[in-house]
Amino acid sequence: MQVYAFDLMPWPHLAEASYYPDSNRLYDPALGRQVYDEHFRQMELYEECGYDAICINEHHAKPYGLMPSPNLIAAVLTQRTKKIKIGIFGNLPALHANPVRLAEEVAMLDVMSGGRIISGFVRGVPQEFLAYSVPLAEARPRMTEAWDLVVKAWTEREPFAWHGKYFNFDRVSIWPRPLQVPHPPIILPADSDEGLEIAASRRVPTGSAYRSVGRVRAVLDRYRALARKHGWTPGPEHCHLVRHVYVAETNARAREEAEPHLDYFWQKLLSYHRGSLALMGQSPPPRPARVEKAEDVPLYEFDFDLCQKEGMSIVGDPDYVIREIRAQTRELGVGVFVGLFQFGSLPHPLAQKNIRLFGEKVLPALKRG
Repeated sequence: MQVYAFDLMPWPHLAEASYYPDSNRLYDPALGRQVYDEHFRQMELYEECGYDAICINEHHAKPYGLMPSPNLIAAVLTQRTKKIKIGIFGNLPALHANPVRLAEEVAMLDVMSGGRIISGFVRGVPQEFLAYSVPLAEARPRMTEAWDLVVKAWTEREPFAWHGKYFNFDRVSIWPRPLQVPHPPIILPADSDEGLEIAASRRVPTGSAYRSVGRVRAVLDRYRALARKHGWTPGPEHCHLVRHVYVAETNARAREEAEPHLDYFWQKLLSYHRGSLALMGQSPPPRPARVEKAEDVPLYEFDFDLCQKEGMSIVGDPDYVIREIRAQTRELGVGVFVGLFQFGSLPHPLAQKNIRLFGEKVLPALKRG
């Protein structure tokens, strides 16, 4: 099993729940510098502790994630790490007005890192398109055209013209080109049938986040069925599972240390959805009288007990965490486990403790199988 770490770089200082678009008066650049510094030190620790990759992604105009350009973060990581893979999970090609620039940047990163880049392409949630005033209806066709252009720019050795529906170039010939041949591996995290169809048709891995075990099973089963339709069979290495993880000396202590920061993640950071729904003229479905499963409520109403019960968070002592990760990955046929070891408002010392304890007590057991 491969074990990746995923860092969203959330803003940990919200007094009230996020509501898109949040005023940037709520952001303090001096505190922001501290947040970046702490996260970079945590990312260095992933390499020291033997994790397989550190993953980052692109978000805009909200405290949920402070990486409007994950490529800048990846550039820092090429210099502060030596061996760990750098997973950009991912860039949002539909929002890049110039996909050739995106191809150039990822190629630079691949060369600078010594061939350690994993290049994720994602459609992105609606808020990203609201932030850039790009029609949401164009999201997938823009993404797939940009994807094709980027891959051709990475692999074509002679200058070529590109005249598509959204992007036009008379001549493309990027310098540098990627170190990995034919190009950095690509992943498309997806949840919808449309996204899974793209991943399956292009034979790239996919992954699921913030979903119950039952929902992830349905997503990965659909992905495998679509892959069979396209003439191939995904292996465990094509299936990624994202979970919040916290390890402490006992189950009780793990809950005590993690719960307020997980609640901050769900109930404050994910609450940005309320504002975007309002902007799009939508409203959340009515809350059922009794909540029995995660799909009954929006993400920003999740709590600790629901997430533990549905398998979306894995919080406990090392033995519990090992058993739960093994159980979920075996049941779901997952070969790449992606942990959010830093989440919500989790303070730097607790994040470091979590990363180290997982690396010392859990990671070796998972590597043994």
